[in-house]
Amino acid sequence: MITRRTVSAAATTAAVAALALTAAIPAHAAEYSSALKIKGVQYDAPGRDSNKCSGGNTKNEYLTIKNYSKKSKVNLKGYKVRDKAGNTFVFKSNHILEPGDYVHLRGGRGTDSDGKNVVYRQNCNFMWNNDKDTIYFYKPGGTPADIHAYTKKAHDKDGNGYIKYHG
Repeated sequence: MITRRTVSAAATTAAVAALALTAAIPAHAAEYSSALKIKGVQYDAPGRDSNKCSGGNTKNEYLTIKNYSKKSKVNLKGYKVRDKAGNTFVFKSNHILEPGDYVHLRGGRGTDSDGKNVVYRQNCNFMWNNDKDTIYFYKPGGTPADIHAYTKKAHDKDGNGYIKYHG
């Protein structure tokens, strides 16, 4: 005979198991409803790291953001990129990505260019750690657009400092 207590206990057990399964899925595996996603990251600039503004190689460290929409343009103004330590970059100017278009967010100083698909952080410090980090990409309202965690050992099999996410 099944009692209410047995049914209630079974329902509670099922709910707890479902909650545990949801909690076990890491944040970097979540899919968000955003046309803009992180295509890849050059987290380790080629050569010896030098964050000097003149002659350094921070411009060779970059994040590629792509508009995966087939029909809609997206303005990057107000989007935010952050690493696990809290280093943050906010796109302050209009930068329109056509469907299928991309932009490289580079370290260092330079002139932003729609034609060359580049925005500079205007900061000569490296943003991404060479061993592991988490990349957070937020919409202007603060909701997540994309999140990826990486470790050099697990995600960069050829050791070239570049990891590809979305195709």
